[in-house]
Amino acid sequence: MNVFAGFEKRPGELTRQQLETCYFRVKDNPPDINMARGLPSGAQLELANSFLSLPGKSDFVSGNAIDWRNYGDLQGLPEIRELVADLLLGLSADQIAVGENSSLALMHEALGYAFSHGLYASPRPWGKEPSIKFLCPVPGYDRHFSMCEDYNIEMVPIPMLETGPDMDMIERLVASDPTIKGMWCVPKYSNPSGTVYCGETVARLARMRAAAEDFVLFWDNAYAVHHLTDDEVSNQPIAQLCEEAGHGDRFFVFASTSKIVLPGAGLAFFGSSAANLAWWLSHRKYRTIGPDKVNQLRHLLFLRDSQGLSDHMRKHRSLLAPKFERLEAQLSSGFDGVSHVRWTTPKGGYFVSLDLPEGCARRAVELALQAGVALTQAGATHPNELDPCDSDIRLAPTCLDLETLDVATQVLVLCVLLSIAQQEYFR
Repeated sequence: MNVFAGFEKRPGELTRQQLETCYFRVKDNPPDINMARGLPSGAQLELANSFLSLPGKSDFVSGNAIDWRNYGDLQGLPEIRELVADLLLGLSADQIAVGENSSLALMHEALGYAFSHGLYASPRPWGKEPSIKFLCPVPGYDRHFSMCEDYNIEMVPIPMLETGPDMDMIERLVASDPTIKGMWCVPKYSNPSGTVYCGETVARLARMRAAAEDFVLFWDNAYAVHHLTDDEVSNQPIAQLCEEAGHGDRFFVFASTSKIVLPGAGLAFFGSSAANLAWWLSHRKYRTIGPDKVNQLRHLLFLRDSQGLSDHMRKHRSLLAPKFERLEAQLSSGFDGVSHVRWTTPKGGYFVSLDLPEGCARRAVELALQAGVALTQAGATHPNELDPCDSDIRLAPTCLDLETLDVATQVLVLCVLLSIAQQEYFR
């Protein structure tokens, strides 16, 4: 499909009437494309096909003498913790615990323990506080925001800069407001912009003064090994920096293998200081007698070691990088000469953030849906789905093949241009 067939001009040079001609032509025979979520493609899932036949009849007994078939070892097999500790969490193996498949579930669980019991350093359970606030970098991850909504946590938007979230604003707020108990952070290949927190940003987060003695960083390392280029960004040493600053209990690190092996059969990890880990396990012991060690062994046999994990992720990269390159090429071509339309070019992760003129995002998403392309809902990248500028759209190219991605991006470009033209017409 060539959305702009019949016109020799660049898409950005077409008149509103010409754009409408293209649009109604697509709408008469719409594709059925969904790029609303950052899902792994079928080809990525096939990379883990042999994972499904494991662990077989292995007689493995872990280094701490735990039989993987039995109860016990709430913290998780030491071998799997050693395998993922540095690459996924930037911590040592003794600082992490293994959970089920979803890191989001562990984040929700951590909030539950905080509300019912308080954190290790809390003067009282968060549920007994009159008000709880979290800082939320924007654009950000909608699942983080919905978790705050579930716990009735007030969300404070923080602008995302090229170096990470606005630290001047963060330091001012955290130092003055004891109701600010936490902050969401995706420090590497942030969702959706792909932003990487610079070293100074991380250092300032570690050392800043906090009015709440139990202030904690929810450090979501979702894309720790999901590189798209040869420039493989390393994990920031958040644990070391917090310890050096005298705030050794300030961080909770979360990660998972959901987008490494299979989303429904991954492992999730919680990492923190010794005191926080003891706090976590002291509450988790009432939830389960032991995690799924069969799946831990399956991971160990499939990935083998940290080098095996890195090698496996390069296979993912070989499938993902061409899609991001194609998306970049289509956006560059489609918006050539169009002012006030910008997008990110991430070095890793699963998303691209598209920034439009103010007041255009919701209309563009609406037009695209009517033309057969489902995008992430405009506003989803902001707390309570309220983007004050109505300008940001999260793009998720990962699940589509290149041909389908071409069609989807052409329809997206058309709908963005039409949204801009309509806004200018009615201004």
